[in-house]
Amino acid sequence: MSERSSVTELADSLRREVERYPEGRKLPSSRALMERHQVSPGTVSRAIAVLSAEGLVISRPGAGVFRAAAFTTGPATGTRRTPAATARPGDLSWQEIALSSETGPRDLLAAPVFATLRVPPPDVIDLNSGYPHASLLPERLLAAALARAGRRPGAWERPPTDGLTELRGWFARDIGGHDGPIATGDVLLTSGGQSGLTVAMRSLAAPGAPVLVESPTYPGILAVVRAAGLRPVPVPVDADGVRTDLLADAFEATRARVFVCQPLFQNPTGAVLSPERRAEVLRIARAAGAFVVEDDFSRLLLHADAPALPRPLAADDRDGVVVHLRSLTKAASPNLRVGALTARGPALARLRATQVVDSFFVPRPLQEATLELVADPGWARHLRALGTELRNRRTAAVAALHRELPGVLGSYRPGGYHLWLRLPEGVDDGVLGSAAMRAGVQVTPGRPYHPAEPPAANLRLSYAAAENSAQVVEGIHRLRTVLDEVMTG
Repeated sequence: MSERSSVTELADSLRREVERYPEGRKLPSSRALMERHQVSPGTVSRAIAVLSAEGLVISRPGAGVFRAAAFTTGPATGTRRTPAATARPGDLSWQEIALSSETGPRDLLAAPVFATLRVPPPDVIDLNSGYPHASLLPERLLAAALARAGRRPGAWERPPTDGLTELRGWFARDIGGHDGPIATGDVLLTSGGQSGLTVAMRSLAAPGAPVLVESPTYPGILAVVRAAGLRPVPVPVDADGVRTDLLADAFEATRARVFVCQPLFQNPTGAVLSPERRAEVLRIARAAGAFVVEDDFSRLLLHADAPALPRPLAADDRDGVVVHLRSLTKAASPNLRVGALTARGPALARLRATQVVDSFFVPRPLQEATLELVADPGWARHLRALGTELRNRRTAAVAALHRELPGVLGSYRPGGYHLWLRLPEGVDDGVLGSAAMRAGVQVTPGRPYHPAEPPAANLRLSYAAAENSAQVVEGIHRLRTVLDEVMTG
């Protein structure tokens, strides 16, 4: 059972119990609740926090937790508050007119992003999410880093709008190398990778302009492009990354000034841009007077058996063509929303202006905690352990696919967290995805990864979010059973 479901069940049980208590009665101790319900201390603490937020209980440090009064004194006015009366729903139909726009409903734009963030029920195997399972994340390191960060002098003071100098310097060295073209002053901290993409798109392209994107590509990129009022133009990807012959044609045909790409372990195909094409991408973009937005989202997800990684495109760029995006969330935690954009010249000034208007700055305690994390010797050990576990899960997934679904898996590289599957002719990936969910396994249909009509039906399978390798194998077995039913039914 997941921690979230345990908290919900305990809160429900305590809620029913507490509502029978007289005002002021003390609840059983945390130890007693742990023994009675067979849950962890954290589950008890979170369940009590839920009831406290609802006003059902009051926690008094050193004394215990007590049934709250039905009527409480308002802190601002001294008046007594009563439970809110049940109100009849109003007429909200006017909002449909007020929110109408030529770009279409925002919920349709965001639907693929919601899908990638969806947390499945406890009995469903997650082969969908892009975030590693909690057991693969350095929660103890993060807790210790956050505690140390909170004690740093000035940790709660307002940070510089561009970010802490020390953290910007760390990103500059990590991306460009110690003698590379990226200086501390070329780095702008953002609230994670998705926020960085939004800042880049709103800064580098005028509303209504075309933006070249890989096809297929991460749906979050397409959502950001469309939400900014831009038009995504697909450029096909093969096993060696983006097709540079078609990239040159697309620049010429559209006069686009931005190309968004993931040169390393591309999402969803896993492709790595070949050395020959790396140089071509920079040359073609420079000739077109265009920017390359390099989304380097998976650099820290290197498998234990992978060869040495190619440098970021930004590390070989002296002319300010590349705007580089890096985030720590995949390898650290979805909640460590700290990323970095690197750029030079007027492009950096434009990025800074957009960032400060949108969000002012990244919260300083998160920046301080990130500095503590990456400076801890345990961070490097965590990355090695993560690489070993990702290799093991990938090996198990590939073997299961060859056994259960021969022919669906194309080429893959030892990095990232996903595999791109080619479905048999005539299979609808959306129908298969829905049927798989009913069978207890969550996968990702391939259609949302294409800016235009897809050439074939695909699924993206993530092996990082499941609890262990055995779950990955079981999920693939369930998927095989569902595919058989879809094809014969």
